[in-house]
Amino acid sequence: MADMDDQTRIEIEAAAFRRLRQHLIEDRPDAQNIDLMNLAGFCRNCLSRWYGEAAAEHGIAMTKDETRETFYGMPMSEWKARYQTEATPEQAAAFSRAFAENVGEGSDS
Repeated sequence: MADMDDQTRIEIEAAAFRRLRQHLIEDRPDAQNIDLMNLAGFCRNCLSRWYGEAAAEHGIAMTKDETRETFYGMPMSEWKARYQTEATPEQAAAFSRAFAENVGEGSDS
């Protein structure tokens, strides 16, 4: 690995996160959260939750709705209306398994 100081590493990691967000929000809003979760074990909602957890570690309290709006760039209801399609029974069944394995039974994604 190339030599770099911690601040540079943090900036590069932040840039990569911003590019991932851009890809999922702006470039590929057609990629459904349910398909992301079923294939990769995480989705946009997970990323927004991780954002909120990171904020909390820095003493910044954010609600689930606030973290989602920050990540999505709009209220979740607006995102769903614009981009989310109805899940097939097969997608829903696969999601139940993926969610339990990756997020946990008691979590709300």
